Amino acid sequence: MNKNHLPEIPCISHSRGLWILSPLLVFFLLYVTTSVIVGDFYKMPVTVAFMAACAWAFVVCRPRRFSERVERFSRGAAHSNIMMMVWIFILAGAFAQSAKHIGSVDATVNLTLSLLPANMVLAGVFLAACAISLSIGTSVGTIVALMPVAVGLADKAGASLALMAGGVIGGAFFGDNLSFISDTTIAATRTQGCAMQDKFKANFAIVFPAALLVLGIYIALGWNLAPVEVPQETAWLKVIPYLLVLGTALAGVNVMKVLILGIISTGIVACINTPAGIMDWVSAMGNGMTGMGELIIVTLLAAGMLELIRYNGGLSYIISHLTACIKGRKGAELSIALMTALANFCTANNTVAIVAVGHIAKGIAEKYSIPAPRAASLLDTASCVVQGILPYGAQLLMGSALAGITAFAIIPYLFYPFVMGLSALVFIFFGLAHKK
Repeated sequence: MNKNHLPEIPCISHSRGLWILSPLLVFFLLYVTTSVIVGDFYKMPVTVAFMAACAWAFVVCRPRRFSERVERFSRGAAHSNIMMMVWIFILAGAFAQSAKHIGSVDATVNLTLSLLPANMVLAGVFLAACAISLSIGTSVGTIVALMPVAVGLADKAGASLALMAGGVIGGAFFGDNLSFISDTTIAATRTQGCAMQDKFKANFAIVFPAALLVLGIYIALGWNLAPVEVPQETAWLKVIPYLLVLGTALAGVNVMKVLILGIISTGIVACINTPAGIMDWVSAMGNGMTGMGELIIVTLLAAGMLELIRYNGGLSYIISHLTACIKGRKGAELSIALMTALANFCTANNTVAIVAVGHIAKGIAEKYSIPAPRAASLLDTASCVVQGILPYGAQLLMGSALAGITAFAIIPYLFYPFVMGLSALVFIFFGLAHKK
């Protein structure tokens, strides 16, 4: 690639670009404004807010024929990545409810409380999420495995449920950002043409201080939690399903296989404990699957709306305006981060966002002498920051569904994504760890 030229990006007018992106604004204004007026974020169904935004997207977006818009919308909703998320949601619901029915959650919570002092529960959950996500490279898999236990811990330890959920989701993005087997790491290094270990070193310098600071916050917040009485004996048989799920997840087994194994193990434990109550276990599993209905609807609506925005040039508009005002290396690095963040905002998928802007970022990095590992780390970090706080992202949707609270209730407690973003800005503006 010629270092003096950036890749050409199809440009659309300023007014047209804002018009195309307006469905996102409609969603946030409708949901947030209504919730503030009513004084309750639970009153406004997120599905209705997304339906209104999708209806507006049909008005402002092309193709001209309505049937073609429906087809384009359906293509986005039926994308293989989206359908994979749907299957994971269904299996996660089945496992969560079946494990709860046989007492696995309570048994695992009691075991955890017996191993950790009460004032270390918050920090322990965050560290566990960091370790699991770093090992398996997926934030969704980490949330699925750890969130039900964290919910039980919050109840027993008297901690805020939203705070505990924020610790799980934040820790999940620590590994999503750094792991060698994370799809975001693979996408970032491939688009920038650098080795994974070099990207890891550059990325670690940015996020490790953030992780230490957040760990200190959780230790401070959990310091005054009251001690919890734990039964002397642990029901080890009931703990097996979660130990199996965590073990296979750490071994790198596909998240769908992990969940299927977990469901089968809860069925075996149910048969051993109460053979006559096997139909109750089946009923619990069915309730868990149908309980994911709202989550699946939101996922499909968001995916279809974002596909219409992408197809009409919303992503190209963002990229073209960001790359047009670059001045110097700091501006180039900031443009790479903002471009990735906005692409993630429009796609609700951090890997897709990296792939979408990767070749543009590479051109910027070459022109302004930004080392490829640093560019890759900025791509990955910016995408994880936005994905970690996106209310219609898979991670927050899954976490809020398993915790039984809204995504907006968790966002104020997502300390790690916010601190990680602040740390990245500090590294950009002060040129820290910058090597030619």
